[in-house]
Amino acid sequence: MSDVVYHTLMIIAVGEFSVGILGNAFIGLVNCMDWIKNKKIASIDLILTCLAISRIFLLCIILLDCFILMLYPDVYATGKQMRIIDFFWTLTNHLSVWFATCLSIFYFLKIANFFHPLFLWIKWRIDRVIPGILLVCLAFSVFISLPVTENLNDDFRLCVKSKWKTNLTLRCRENKAQYASIKVYLNVLTLFPFSVSLISFLLLILSLWRHIRQMQLIATGARDPSTDAHMGAMKAVISFLLLFIAYYLSFLIATSSYFMPETELAVMIGELIALIYPSSHSFILILGNNKLRQASLRVLHKVTHILKKRNF
Repeated sequence: MSDVVYHTLMIIAVGEFSVGILGNAFIGLVNCMDWIKNKKIASIDLILTCLAISRIFLLCIILLDCFILMLYPDVYATGKQMRIIDFFWTLTNHLSVWFATCLSIFYFLKIANFFHPLFLWIKWRIDRVIPGILLVCLAFSVFISLPVTENLNDDFRLCVKSKWKTNLTLRCRENKAQYASIKVYLNVLTLFPFSVSLISFLLLILSLWRHIRQMQLIATGARDPSTDAHMGAMKAVISFLLLFIAYYLSFLIATSSYFMPETELAVMIGELIALIYPSSHSFILILGNNKLRQASLRVLHKVTHILKKRNF
């Protein structure tokens, strides 16, 4: 890889990382300050805070992996460092996906209009069980991460800059099947929460369609708060689904890079795509949440006022 391409990719990675840290840290800071002030935290704020924290760690792990891959590739020559990185990436990845799924389910339960007894029973009790559900997501993510790292003996990153070592290259080729099965298994597990979010989105569409029909029957042309709530929740869920698809494709790029000649470049491109998901989704959540949106406007107003006073 040429120096120009290398420096360009690193600048893009640092830029995406900075944007993601800014958005997720803002979400966590605003909700934590409100928690301290009011001595309690709403369920939606708790989910958003946990999601933001998990994505901050995910961003740090991805950027760290980029730097190690480019600057200190020999670190991956020992299994210990490689397994530490893989453990935390797997953990934060699953946490981020599961917390986003919890957010999708919460939006669905709070906004959708269904009258099935089971739906109403869950809807009335969701606020009480949210902390427990988040803890279960954490425990499940740790459970998934621990055994997986024990099996990562020849991760594709170990082969990235060591292709001149004949023994290592042969060993990598011999373990292609094992490597591919582990990586596929890892990401197939994330398809379940993705499917749950997709079902929540489809049910929200059904609820919105039924609500619009009811509004037409009573002959009102104005958009009511319920319609606005449906649209806001659908935007948040569909943005997660689309960005997660891009994130999933980044995994496929990184995985297929194992079989490509330009392995290092393919891995870097895959990780740059992976950074888009935790970085950009935070700003969509800020714009879709009234409290966070108002807080961001106040911050922008103060920053603009300070810059004007300093004649910028």
